[in-house]
Amino acid sequence: MHTRTVLVSVLAIALFAWFLSHANLASVWAEVQGARVDLLVAGFVAVVLTYAIRARRWQYLLDPIGQTRFRTAFRATVIGFAALGVLPARAGDLLRPYLLARQEGLRLSATFATIVMERVLDLIAVLTLLALYVWGTADPATIPPALRRPIEISAGLAGVAAATLMGLMWLLATHPERIGRLVFAAARVLPHAMADRLASLARTFSEGFAVVRQPRSLLAALAWSFPLWVMIAAEAWLVTVAFGIAMPFTGTFLLQGLLVIGVAVPTPGAVGSYHEAYRIGVTTFFGAAGDPAVAAAIVTHAVSYVPVVLAGLVFMVQDGLSFSGLRAMAADSAARPLPGAEGPLPGIVGGRHQGGARHP
Repeated sequence: MHTRTVLVSVLAIALFAWFLSHANLASVWAEVQGARVDLLVAGFVAVVLTYAIRARRWQYLLDPIGQTRFRTAFRATVIGFAALGVLPARAGDLLRPYLLARQEGLRLSATFATIVMERVLDLIAVLTLLALYVWGTADPATIPPALRRPIEISAGLAGVAAATLMGLMWLLATHPERIGRLVFAAARVLPHAMADRLASLARTFSEGFAVVRQPRSLLAALAWSFPLWVMIAAEAWLVTVAFGIAMPFTGTFLLQGLLVIGVAVPTPGAVGSYHEAYRIGVTTFFGAAGDPAVAAAIVTHAVSYVPVVLAGLVFMVQDGLSFSGLRAMAADSAARPLPGAEGPLPGIVGGRHQGGARHP
C-alpha cells in the first residue's frame, strides 16, 4: 500500500510539473487575480448543488436495498468525495458505501454495487451530452477534422460499453441466485468455505443492481443524472468564462469528456491529470491561450475539490473521524465487502443512528 501511495504521488507531481511547464507562472498568477469573482462564486454554488443531486440520485438506487435518509446519503457522499481528493487509489469510492451501509444497516456488498450503477449512469449522461454537442450544437470549426472522427468513434464505443454494462447489471439483478450458483461452480477448485463465501458475495453484490427491476426508481436515477452533469458543466463553464475564455455552454459537454478521462487517473484529487486534460481541451477546441488556460485549470480544479474537502473535514470532525481512520475503513471495506453491515461504524462517536423516512 505504501509503495502504491508513493507511486501515485510521484505520478501526480510529474503530471502537475508537466502541466505547469506550458505556462509563465507570473502571467498565470496575474490571470488568477483578474478572474471575475462573481462567476467564481456562481461556480461554487453549482458545485454545492452537484453533491445534493448526487445524494438524491443515490437514494433512488438504494431504494430496493433499504431505507436511507437524505442527510446520511449527503454526508457520506461529501466525505467519500473528500477522501477522493486527499487519499490515493480512489479510496473514496469504497468509503462512501461503507459509511452509508454502516449507518443505515444495509449490506455492504449491495451498497457498493450501487456505486458501480452510478458510474454507468454517469457514463450515459456524459455521452448523451457529448453527442448533443458533437452532432448538434458544435461549430464545425471548433473540432478539427482530424479529431472529429476519433471523437465520434470513441463516443460510440463508450456508448456500446455503457449499454453492455446495463445489460450485465440487468442479468445480475434478475438472476442473483443463478449468479451465485455459477460462481460457486466455478470456484470448485477452491476450498468449500471460500467458494461458499464467494457465492454469497456474488449474490449479495448482484442484489445491489435490483433497481433495474424497478423501472420507476431506475428512470428517476437516470433523470437525476442529467441535471447532475449539467451542474458539473455549469461549474466548469462559469470558471472558464471568468478567465475570459470564449467557450459556449454546450462546449463544456466536450470538455467534460476529457475531464472524465483525467479524473480516471488514480492520483489524489486527480491532481495533474485533471489540469492537463482541461488545458488540452480549452486550447485545442476553444482557442484559449496557454497562460489563461493554465490559470483556469487550476481554479476550476480548486473550485471543484476544495469546497468538498473542507465540508468533508467538518463532517469528519462532527463524526469523530480522522484520515487515518478513513484509510483503515477503506482498507477494511476493500478486504471484507461482506453482507451484514449493521452496527455502529468504527470511529463514529456513539455509533449515531437516527430513524427516519426513506426520503425527506
